[in-house]
Amino acid sequence: MQLHQLQRNKKARKGIRVGRGGKRGKTSGRGTKGQKARAGHRIRPEIRDAIKKLPKRRGYRFNPIGEKAKPINLASIEIKFSDGEQVNPKTLIKKGIINIHKGQIPKIKILGSGDFSKKVNVSGCMISKSAKEKIEKAGGAVKSEKN
Repeated sequence: MQLHQLQRNKKARKGIRVGRGGKRGKTSGRGTKGQKARAGHRIRPEIRDAIKKLPKRRGYRFNPIGEKAKPINLASIEIKFSDGEQVNPKTLIKKGIINIHKGQIPKIKILGSGDFSKKVNVSGCMISKSAKEKIEKAGGAVKSEKN
């Protein structure tokens, strides 16, 4: 047998030519209209749609890790406390000025708005400069954490 005498056992199967009449005419097995019926169609991934729907904001947009101090004015301390009393987070909770948050005593900062005339001892709270001045002017003492 020579090379020019070689033959196939079975005929070569021709690929179906889509969109040229015959068995696959008209819409050529693509249904009707729409993105999927067009040539070169590529469907956008669903994750991209989800990303597009997210708000596009500038800057840092996450909540700070550290909790902020609860502000308390001197006016509310003036009303609830009497002369010579201790002002600290525990006594503020007992008097009903602040509440326990998630089972913990929150950080507290005393602000200097309002008149103050009582002699109290403040400890365990952050305090503003104006509040510190008013308390010391009234004859009280301040032992604070940080301002």
